Amino acid sequence: MFSLKNNPSSERLRRFFLALQRSLRLSENTFMIILAVIIGLLGGLGNYAFRKTIEFFHWAIVTQSERLFDYSMEEWSLSRLTVILCPVIGGLLVIPLWHWFGEDLKGGFSGFLERVNLRGAKLRPRPILTRGFGAAITIGTGGSAGQEGPIAMIGGAIGSYFGQLFKMSGDRLKVLVACGAAAGVAATFNAPIAGVFFAQEIVLLSAFELSSFTSIVIASGMATVVSRALLGNTPELHAPVYMVNSMWELLLYLLLGLVIGVLATLFIDTHFRIKDRFDALKMPKLLKPMLGGLLVGIIGVGFPQVFGNGYEFMETVLLGNQTWYLLAALVLIKAVATSITLGSGLPGGLFAPCLYLGAVTGGAFGHIAVKILPQMQIAPGAYALVGMGAFLSAATHSPMTAIFLLFEITDSYEVIIPIMLTCVIGTSIARHFKKDSLETVELSRAGIDLEAGKERNIMKSLQVGDIMVSEVETIPEHMTLGQFAGFIERTHHTNFPLVNVDGELTGIISVQDFMGVVFERDLMDLVVVKELATNNVITAHAHENLDQAMRKIGYRNIEQLPVVDRETHRKLVGIISRRDIVAAYNRALMTRTLEEN
Repeated sequence: MFSLKNNPSSERLRRFFLALQRSLRLSENTFMIILAVIIGLLGGLGNYAFRKTIEFFHWAIVTQSERLFDYSMEEWSLSRLTVILCPVIGGLLVIPLWHWFGEDLKGGFSGFLERVNLRGAKLRPRPILTRGFGAAITIGTGGSAGQEGPIAMIGGAIGSYFGQLFKMSGDRLKVLVACGAAAGVAATFNAPIAGVFFAQEIVLLSAFELSSFTSIVIASGMATVVSRALLGNTPELHAPVYMVNSMWELLLYLLLGLVIGVLATLFIDTHFRIKDRFDALKMPKLLKPMLGGLLVGIIGVGFPQVFGNGYEFMETVLLGNQTWYLLAALVLIKAVATSITLGSGLPGGLFAPCLYLGAVTGGAFGHIAVKILPQMQIAPGAYALVGMGAFLSAATHSPMTAIFLLFEITDSYEVIIPIMLTCVIGTSIARHFKKDSLETVELSRAGIDLEAGKERNIMKSLQVGDIMVSEVETIPEHMTLGQFAGFIERTHHTNFPLVNVDGELTGIISVQDFMGVVFERDLMDLVVVKELATNNVITAHAHENLDQAMRKIGYRNIEQLPVVDRETHRKLVGIISRRDIVAAYNRALMTRTLEEN
């Protein structure tokens, strides 16, 4: 495997730049800007190479298939059934990548976000080739996926490479990864501002610092320059001139936002249900991409619009050239095809499918509005355009990225108010029904909350059952205070669970509770400990994580939590203290730090 350590080329490059930094007496911020320029240039070149690889596989598999079997995707014929083979071949080509480089393909964009925000942002350079190659195969052979997620990860890996090369600190390393991600997205859409907000809002979780923002802006701008030089100054999606014919249309955009918020929530649920079904299939894992390709191919026979990233079809929707019933059907069909593609193990992204689903939803909505309100002179393409951004915003919880992406695609200020309203409404509805976005569902399932930070996620990764002390000093609830006084002289503990004759937890008593009556000699043999104990005991379960346990401890400012079984909630199985939790956290933090280094 390629490594930065003991690599002669990397070492020579590092020495050259360090010598340049010393000779020119460059500050650290200036050096970061130079690295941002380099990362932006390489991100733009990476996007160009990625596109050409997609085009190659499309030409080699899809185009040659059309020529060989003499069919067209525009017209129906029996020979068009052979289109099923194209995504199947894509699944077959991905099998060697899963076999030899499976670790590079695991996790997807959610795993990328975890490594960036919680694991030091140290990414291996090899996935630049393996993941990029796999995604190019998927999209080029007709898989229903997007290229933006993979290119953002490729750019991020480039940024991480340079950060590790110069032994940057964790925060600086994250900024360089964000520079690479911004460069990839900016070059893909020819939209530098959207690239910047993608990096800030999604990759860095909206953490804003002026120094990091400057580097990201430079990287995004340089990538756009490279993309325009190689591909021309044209956006990825061509949109018609946007116009608002009546201010009353804003009410329709509000309604569109409500619809898209609900549909985005349903798409997230559908996506992960299908993915879970593929995970549960009892068949060799390496064959699942072929099965996914087969199912997508079957769908594509009747609805070839689902193949690939769908940019060409989206442009026809933006022009208002499709029927409402086809667009309405594609809302469901594209969602299923995308979920099958990615759920089966075919590499790819979700950014373009979200744009697609928004376009067909908005297009169908616009065509229906025309039929209901013909006097308003509604342009269905305008609703498709706004729907693109709103669905992306609702599904990924990133309204700023969507707003500026639409603004740069249309180059029209008039789109700002409708897209802002629709994005905000759609995102609010989606967040109401679904806390997690498309990219964070899998992390939440693993108990990871990116916004909580590394410390809290370490606490969430540890369970009470792994830390608790199973041998607990208990006392019977009918013990007298005199007996209890003799008992505490022989122990170093300060809190003691009370149990009944069946061994069930009935209360807890502390030395502090006892101190109030210790000088009442007449009560020593008359009063039992249960009368002084706390009966409403806060308990924990073995399956809970340490974050939950520490919250319970902090809520009542107590030192220990009895751990009880889940069935009766009364049988004592252990005890955990604040000191145990802190010690376990420190050990886990040290282990993770050593792994990162």
